[in-house]
Amino acid sequence: MEVYDISMKVYYDMPVYKGKEAKRPQIEVQSDFSTSGCYESKIHMNLHTGTHLDSSLHMIEGGKTMEELDLRKVVTKCQVLDLKDLDEKVTKKDLEKKKIQKGDFVLLKTKNSFEDILEGDFIYLDKTGASYLKEVGVIGVGIDALGIERAQPEHETHKILFHEDIVILEGLRLASIEEGEYLLVAPPINIIGVEGSPTRAILIRQGTRGQQTVGHGDRYFVPLKIPR
Repeated sequence: MEVYDISMKVYYDMPVYKGKEAKRPQIEVQSDFSTSGCYESKIHMNLHTGTHLDSSLHMIEGGKTMEELDLRKVVTKCQVLDLKDLDEKVTKKDLEKKKIQKGDFVLLKTKNSFEDILEGDFIYLDKTGASYLKEVGVIGVGIDALGIERAQPEHETHKILFHEDIVILEGLRLASIEEGEYLLVAPPINIIGVEGSPTRAILIRQGTRGQQTVGHGDRYFVPLKIPR
């Protein structure tokens, strides 16, 4: 079994959306062993920092909150799509070249995973690409950017996906991940009433030699044996 961590590290100087200072996480040590018998910290962080999930309340008034997410949508088979040759955005034309099927969760691997552009003009999914994924019937879409869209004032990409209850996963790190099928594990923190949540997203390579893959409907589960 191969396990891949596709999450961003969280620290003050990490890349944040458009480099906004207000989005930088603040980590404070509240007690350490010089003053107490235990070590405790707290963090002040925007819920859309680093690798995170969005719920529809993020862009739609009265939309769903994070605790309403069906966890089967974020513990599921997924497809990583190699799109790193694109220079600006992911469009319908680009996605039509890939073998995307109904029920897929797709992860978009772009130049964002390789170049220092996360706080600037990162590659994003435009509204034609979002509409195509809606038409195909995917259950979720992830991208290696801090936002799934960058230059759409009406937030069309978010809204197209949210209106079809398609999960949005942002802030992935996919540089070392080959195109292909994996098991995605990316549950949110169970916070009540919010529109987003950090996640420690991982991919598991399915059906590797010596491992037995257990099927359940159209999803796959690999017995976890973490090597020491």
